[in-house]
Amino acid sequence: MKYIELAVGAILVYNFVLSRFLGICPFLGVSKRISTALGMSGAVITVMTLASAITSAISRYLLVLKFEGKVYDLRFLQVLLFILVIAALVQIIEISLQKLSPKLYQALGIYLPLITTNCAVLGAATINANVGRSVLDATLFGCFSGIGFALALVLFASLRERLDLAAPPRACAGIPLALVTAGILAMAFIGFSGLC
Repeated sequence: MKYIELAVGAILVYNFVLSRFLGICPFLGVSKRISTALGMSGAVITVMTLASAITSAISRYLLVLKFEGKVYDLRFLQVLLFILVIAALVQIIEISLQKLSPKLYQALGIYLPLITTNCAVLGAATINANVGRSVLDATLFGCFSGIGFALALVLFASLRERLDLAAPPRACAGIPLALVTAGILAMAFIGFSGLC
């Protein structure tokens, strides 16, 4: 039951993009086509899951050290270490995508390296550390949060593709219509707020 609540909370109720408003840059930038949204979703799920596992282990076992009866509190290094871990994971994924799927690598463009500074990934790692989740719980939270990010991204990309077929007024076309659509999608996700 605990893991079902964690999943529903991370995916629907406290969705990083639509409820916490973190990670908006790749959300808006990569959501023009479903194919690129799916590629970015896979990358974010992978980075968020692995980053949550690694940063949780670092937070639990390395940032507060006990040595010869003294306690050394290194939590002030938390954000720096978390960003380094996330950057290393993004580099690995970027190199892998460049070799395995050059077309997807080209389509994602600048937004792939921007996962390093995606505040949704850093937010998940920081929330796990602040709440004190175990490594397993933190990993699951990261995975479910990545799935929530992917759900929001794919839904938004499908809506944007559908809107491209419509003929909106010139003043509303492009970014204004995308922002209004994102706002309506966020309001829809607010309806899940009573679940957890």
